[in-house]
Amino acid sequence: MTEATTTTPGFQREAFAAFVQSRDEPEWLRALRREAWEQYEALPMPSQRDEEWMRTDIRLLRLDKFGFPSESAAPAAAPAGLLTHGVALGGQVTAVDSSPHSATLNEKWSRQGVLFGSLDELVSEHGDLVKKHLFRAFKPGYDKFAALHAAAFSGGALLYVPRGVVIDEPLHMLSAISSGGVDLGHTLVILEDGAEATLLAETASTTEGSTGLHCGAVELLVGPHARLRYVNLQNWATGVWHFAHQKARVDADGALQWTIAALGSRLAKVNQHVALAGRGAGAQVNGVMFTEGKQHLSYHTLQHHEAPGCKSDLLYKIAVQDVSRTVWRGMIKVDPAAQKTDGYQRADNLMLSDQARSDSIPGLEILADDVRCTHGSTTGHVDDEQIFYARCRGLTRKEAVRMVVAGFFQQVFDRITIESVREALGEAIGRRIREYD
Repeated sequence: MTEATTTTPGFQREAFAAFVQSRDEPEWLRALRREAWEQYEALPMPSQRDEEWMRTDIRLLRLDKFGFPSESAAPAAAPAGLLTHGVALGGQVTAVDSSPHSATLNEKWSRQGVLFGSLDELVSEHGDLVKKHLFRAFKPGYDKFAALHAAAFSGGALLYVPRGVVIDEPLHMLSAISSGGVDLGHTLVILEDGAEATLLAETASTTEGSTGLHCGAVELLVGPHARLRYVNLQNWATGVWHFAHQKARVDADGALQWTIAALGSRLAKVNQHVALAGRGAGAQVNGVMFTEGKQHLSYHTLQHHEAPGCKSDLLYKIAVQDVSRTVWRGMIKVDPAAQKTDGYQRADNLMLSDQARSDSIPGLEILADDVRCTHGSTTGHVDDEQIFYARCRGLTRKEAVRMVVAGFFQQVFDRITIESVREALGEAIGRRIREYD
């Protein structure tokens, strides 16, 4: 596989031209990159004057410290994943610093036409497939970070499951950043009619406390009657800037279960959108967020009902400690044609510190008249009576708080069908809980 890469500091026009020239890609993809670069240069950097960014301050970000992947360097070792312990995988793809690192797929799936590997490498072999689906959901002109990603994406992954193929083994993908590195990975998942798959995706840094920049995107394309279970763990080191546009498109009678866990990064600004584009489509979106130190995590979700008879169900559980902050801004949007919509969203916040802050802003935009849509949010502190009750039975305060936090997240964990994933997320959160008086 390709070695990990270094970067040339600064996202400049000359460096972009050299980056495009260095890649062995079809001309249609180079044209997409050039168009996106023009948008990147034209779009302003987001600021707190913008409604979507008013609670997220990125003035300390210095993009000129990062740049395009360039000449090869000594390959960095990929860290071990948290989600794979005890799981029999059907395939695995890893990338380090925007460069393909390794890829495997069980032969029984490749014989059935399944593709799972580096997007960089598969685009040369299956260009027509990638061209047909790339950027179907993702919008390069959404903001400056989306445009930068569209111009410079590399090191991502492609999963393609042909019509009627049911993959009964989880697949795993890992993207890693070395200290000071850049991850620009693009994940493209394509499930054709009646296909099924489970994909475990996670991010990690090669060393604790390292810095870096992630500017990525996820596209989940779920065909008619297809079923996709997608688990996404964001576990960067606390020095990484994390920007991502993640969007799913679900066609008629398709079903998506999308679970996100956000634990890492210095600052994160993520747009997670689901478009229910065909009659009878359904999506269950589950979120777990846990912050510590000075972390700032901002997640904006959209459940977009474009077609009639669709159902969406979003549940986020958020816990904050120290002086960290989270922002969740959710919207259910119902188009005029989307009659018989059933939409639900809820975000619950648990405060583990008086200095932490959590902003939850649910919203509805309904343009149809035959719908059922509800939303809500709750915020509260750890119940002292529960802590007292647990300590009376021999637990330390930290153990008691860990038990309460585990119970708080249990509603989301119960929705995850893979036991080892539930356990891994619970243990990762438990290790982060501080000792409070």
